[in-house]
Amino acid sequence: MEILTPDRPLRRMAERGLAWQLALIVSGSWAIALSAGINVPMIPVPMSMQSFAIILIAALAGRTLATQIILAYLIQGAVGMPVFAGGGGLAYMAGPSGGYLAGFLPAAMLVGHLADQGWNRRPGLLMLAAMAAHGVILLLGLAWLQSLMGSVTAALQAGVLPFIPGMLLKSALVVLLVLIVTANRRPERQS
Repeated sequence: MEILTPDRPLRRMAERGLAWQLALIVSGSWAIALSAGINVPMIPVPMSMQSFAIILIAALAGRTLATQIILAYLIQGAVGMPVFAGGGGLAYMAGPSGGYLAGFLPAAMLVGHLADQGWNRRPGLLMLAAMAAHGVILLLGLAWLQSLMGSVTAALQAGVLPFIPGMLLKSALVVLLVLIVTANRRPERQS
């Protein structure tokens, strides 16, 4: 007899069958696209809620499903669907936001893996996981911006430092929402 834990409700839904899994992948990628529309205009890239949605989904879905959702999202953007904060297409992905976009997949895989290990059941560990995922996104964003701007200092000032307060707030929101979603859930037993 296997006991399923309540800490990855999206993963549990995906285990119901292929139709559920596909529905979660599509709806998850669209949720990220909608979160991209919530942004604070900044230069060289806007601060959006994409990373919040990605990390929240990963914490609730686990590594495998989160990876599938993020890949679907990135593919939608690559083929030109306007799912990113400022549009879509390969040219957009090669612009100033490219490094951040590249960080979405490893960030989701990290949080999803840690969720699979139970980190999403402990607020302190989940906060660390969310901040580490944001760090991955910012680090890849910094590296890409530096290659475009020619200066690490300029890229750090424009593309990392202004985003740190938002990163902390979005990480705390992830923890709060995961606690709300997983509260009052009892483990389900399957034969």
